[in-house]
Order: sequence, then C-alpha cells, then structure tokens
Amino acid sequence: MEFGITFKGFVSPERARNLVRQAEAAGFTYCWFYDSHILWRESFVAMAMCMEHTKTMRFGPCVTNPNIRDWSLAASLYASLALQSEGRFDIGLGRGDSSMRVMGKKPANLARLAEFTHKVKAMVRGEEVEYEGCESPVQFPWANGYELPVWVGAYGPKALATAGEVGDGLILQIGEPDLITWFKDQAIQAGEKVGRDMSNFKIQAAAPAYFGDLDYCIEHTKWFPAMVGNHVADIVEKYGNNSGLVPSSLTDYIEKRRGYDYSKHGQSDNPYLDFITEDIVKSFCVLGTVDDHIEKLKQLEAAGTTQFNIYLDSGDEEEIIANYGRHIIPAFHKQ
Repeated sequence: MEFGITFKGFVSPERARNLVRQAEAAGFTYCWFYDSHILWRESFVAMAMCMEHTKTMRFGPCVTNPNIRDWSLAASLYASLALQSEGRFDIGLGRGDSSMRVMGKKPANLARLAEFTHKVKAMVRGEEVEYEGCESPVQFPWANGYELPVWVGAYGPKALATAGEVGDGLILQIGEPDLITWFKDQAIQAGEKVGRDMSNFKIQAAAPAYFGDLDYCIEHTKWFPAMVGNHVADIVEKYGNNSGLVPSSLTDYIEKRRGYDYSKHGQSDNPYLDFITEDIVKSFCVLGTVDDHIEKLKQLEAAGTTQFNIYLDSGDEEEIIANYGRHIIPAFHKQ
C-alpha cells in the first residue's frame, strides 16, 4: 500500500515546503491538494512550488472538476506540471462540489466528466482534440506523450460506474473497510463490463489520521464525516434512503443533518456538526495508537485499498507524518 498526504490552501508556503520534504523522507509517495480556488489559494501554484522541493513524490488535485477551467487551459496546466516534474503528476477528478457550489453554480454531470477525461488525456499526450465547438482542433506542439493518470472521486452508483469506465483509479473519502469494498467492486465491475483491464486500477481511501486518546482524536476529526455527509446527502436526494443502491450504513447517519456551510467546507468550525456520532468518526477515520492505525490500515488494504491518503487538516501534522514514517509505513513496506 502507498501513502499520501493532502493539503488545504491554509498552509503557509514555507510550511508546505517543509511538510512535503518531511513526508517524502518519511516514505510518502503522493501529495494531493484541495482544488477550490475561492475557499483556498490556487492549488496548482502550490504544487509547482512543492515539486521543486521534492524528487520522487507525485502531486495532483484531490479533486478538480471539468467546469472550473477551460479544457485546453486545464490540459496545458497538467501537461506543463508533468513535464517540469519529470512525470510526477496525476489528477483527481470529481463533478465539482465546493468549488462550484460556493459560487452558486451546479456541479458537472457525469457525461461531461467522462468527456473531459478523454479529451484532456488526449491533449496531454499531444493529440489533436476538438471540444465544445472549437472551430479547429487543439494540439500542443510541445507535448511529450505523457499518459495522465486520472483518479475519479465517486460515491453513488452512476459515478462509481463512470470511474470504472474512464478512470485509472478511484478516490473514496472514507476510511471504512466494508464501504471501500462496496464502492470498489462497483467501479471495477463497470470497467470490466466495457472491456477494460482493471488489474492495475487503483483505490484510494482518503481520510484524517490522528494519534492519541480516542476522545481527543474524535474531537479533532469530527469535521470529516460532516464533509462526507454533504456528498452522501446528494446521493440520498437522487436515489432515496431505501433504494438499496446505497448502503444503509452510509445513509443512516445523515438523517439528523440540518445543512452544510460551504464557506466552512472541510473545517472543524463548520456549524453543522451536531449529527456526527463518535461511532461514525471512529468508522470513517484512522485513530488511536500506532497499533490501532496499523490494524485499521490492514483492514483497508484487505478491502482493496492501494493508497491511504491522510487529510492533514486536524492539527499535529508534523507529528502525524513522523509517526507514519517511523512506525506505520515500514510495517507495510516489509510485506
């Protein structure tokens, strides 16, 4: 299993540089950034900076979306970062939750997400591409044939199917092994159904990790199930509570949810946290002692997780990276 970290745009540039150097030395292989340009600073600028302070770590947005940038601009951005990092660039792609809704706009539909994936990957390779009524094809004469890995963030059945049909990996913002299995199986089956080889399809579990007494850990990470609940509410609105298309273990916990403040997206001071229970926090996150972390991560690995991505949004970031480097990553690299 690989390990990654994720930043929000609150981190100062100097601290971001220090954290990525520390994380790379500790054995982390991926660094992801939230991509909501109004809520936080422009993520791709930060990635370019951090690339210059690392040698092996891969970078990408977790996640961007098809509606936030013109597609030729997006493709040029991705190809440029891949070129200057010598091939250390992926993207995570979703419909566009916080970055769109904070502006009062709607997320992209799944057909647009799939089209964006195909067109942008082709542009990054250097192929001629027609899109959105362009009078003539777009082609980058400087592209070097890079094959851009695209990870798709998904929860609902149709989004999971799209991830399997067009993506190279699946991003799941949850650390619950049974749900990882449920999500993963749908994506892989969808890919196989359209004739894709899914043997190298990657599964990322993205969630906070925290060390210490469980009550202390829960208090610092209860913001996360609220963020997940915001996505689950979309699924419930689309499919209903009792459709059988979404596990009750995922939908039941949002029954008392009263709302969501996008200006506080993914933050501990979001005012809508009252519905979050201790059991949900423990289920969705990786908490407790070193042994607790290892045990939970082994369960995630057995469920099919190929990368655990730590959302570094709960405090004690340097200590979390250090503990993973000393105790946890080595336990998995022995295998």
